[in-house]
Amino acid sequence: MFVKSLANDETLYALNAHKLLLPASNMKIVTLAAAAEKLGWDYRYETTMLAGGSIDAGTLQGDLVVVGTGDPSLVEADGMADRVFAEWADRLKEHGIRTVAGRIIGDDNGFEEETLGFGWSWDDLPDDYAAGVGALQFNEDAVRIMVAPGPAPGDSAAISITPGGSGVIVVNAVATGASGSPASISTRRLPGSMRLGLRGSIPLGGPSSTLAASVDNPTLFFVGALRNALIAHGIDVRGPAVDIDDVRDAPRPTSAPLVSYRSAPLSALAVRLMKASQNQYAETLLKTVSEGDGVRSAAAGRLAAQTVLEGWGVPASELILRDGSGLTRYDFVTPNALVAILAHVDRDARLRGPFQASLPIAGRDGTLGNRMKGTPAEGNARAKTGSMTGVRALSGYVATADGERLAFSIVANNFDTPADVVNAAADAIVVSLAKFRR
Repeated sequence: MFVKSLANDETLYALNAHKLLLPASNMKIVTLAAAAEKLGWDYRYETTMLAGGSIDAGTLQGDLVVVGTGDPSLVEADGMADRVFAEWADRLKEHGIRTVAGRIIGDDNGFEEETLGFGWSWDDLPDDYAAGVGALQFNEDAVRIMVAPGPAPGDSAAISITPGGSGVIVVNAVATGASGSPASISTRRLPGSMRLGLRGSIPLGGPSSTLAASVDNPTLFFVGALRNALIAHGIDVRGPAVDIDDVRDAPRPTSAPLVSYRSAPLSALAVRLMKASQNQYAETLLKTVSEGDGVRSAAAGRLAAQTVLEGWGVPASELILRDGSGLTRYDFVTPNALVAILAHVDRDARLRGPFQASLPIAGRDGTLGNRMKGTPAEGNARAKTGSMTGVRALSGYVATADGERLAFSIVANNFDTPADVVNAAADAIVVSLAKFRR
């Protein structure tokens, strides 16, 4: 634990402040700070569509190629993706295209082929929080699976999956249990496979269960959704949706893009990243900060991020960065390093505002929405949570009763008490800081 005054750099408390610890999602503090410095808060991802042939009498005589740079924010929620795809269809029509004779090809070559984070546990991979990332991404690379009880005990459960066309193949081994029995459903999907196994039971007459599952190939997921949307909006697409890596005869478009779409700025994307602790966004940013104009990779992103932070005075010995989100158990960071990053961001007028606005607010929103309510920390403390088995972390900012602003980092590892007890202790510490007077 480490607590420091932002007014005069005074250390108020330190315990194991220089000890390397698993940070869980507190690693997102590291990733976002480095990304904001390297990219700037106005940075936007761009997705383009290009013609892989001539346009003749309303028909694109060839393939339609969509090129991504990693935008993680195109989602089904609130009809966003449908609106965007409808606009793309309109742009194609303005270019005289009513029919695509060829395929929808997803060009994901801006990112490395590996989609998963370094050292991720195989049993996390079916879940949406372990979705891989690519240069083309749709719906945060995840599907929703609804599991409903059958008509009688022993019957197979009913399964539905959205969005459609994901390519995920559900192998359903969920049975209907006795009325009043507990629901218990587990998932399994191996890397490189589109087969998602479901096992367990759901009680007769009970409510449906909704699971969020990752897809194996983000590019295929994207182009499949795009193809379906273009057809729904009046563009006749004759060929299939394909990943450019599976195409031997991919066209090389030379004309200007037919469609160019830019994401919201990093300052807006950061809110989803931090308040919801969205792993996919963090992994995308880690690759995006890669140096140069070539293929973006996690390894190059790690080097770029570490270079930024060492320039800020964060000791290289106090940060072992392996992924962007903290899902791996190969990340290590010290409370001192986290506070050093928070303090640097606070001192830098370019970085401060959007970074602090992205953090969950105690008792108000994000992953702190139900914590520290009714205390002096409510609406005051802004901090990033972190949680995985044997890890709980909370790092951020709080103002004392005198109005003195503090940066703090509380990280607990390898505890054998219930996690709720550890969270309650961290909350109590932050509340005490909010009450503190000189």
